[in-house]
Amino acid sequence: MYRGGRPNALMRLINRLDVLVYGARRLSPRHFAVLKVVGRGSGTIRSAPVAITGYRDEEFLVSMLGPDANWVRNVQAAGGKAALHRQGQETRILLEEIPSEHRAEILRRYLALAPGARPHLGLRPTAPLPEFQRIAPGHPVFRIHQHP
Repeated sequence: MYRGGRPNALMRLINRLDVLVYGARRLSPRHFAVLKVVGRGSGTIRSAPVAITGYRDEEFLVSMLGPDANWVRNVQAAGGKAALHRQGQETRILLEEIPSEHRAEILRRYLALAPGARPHLGLRPTAPLPEFQRIAPGHPVFRIHQHP
């Protein structure tokens, strides 16, 4: 459904539905949200459904599709500035990409939270940590900071 790292027509429809559900106050669990970021080419706000992974009292976003995912490239072009819409509230955030050597445990937790990402990462949440370290360079992880 994500051939070449891009969603096919069915996944685009599912993603649009997820954006509606994840932004709703009562319909969405707290760990699902809508990421809003200015498009690097269009200059318009682009929305993407995301799973928020908690680790050591911090929150993170993971790119299951790797560094070429549109939301990743848009966040990088925007200097990390974005917004999260979850449970009916929108919060301005700053996303900080973390080095690959610090991603393994976050990737493991992400897979436990978002089982649909398993085919893209090629692992199960129970895989040994060295396996997550091996794939970490191919999956950007961003720490979420509140933006003033």
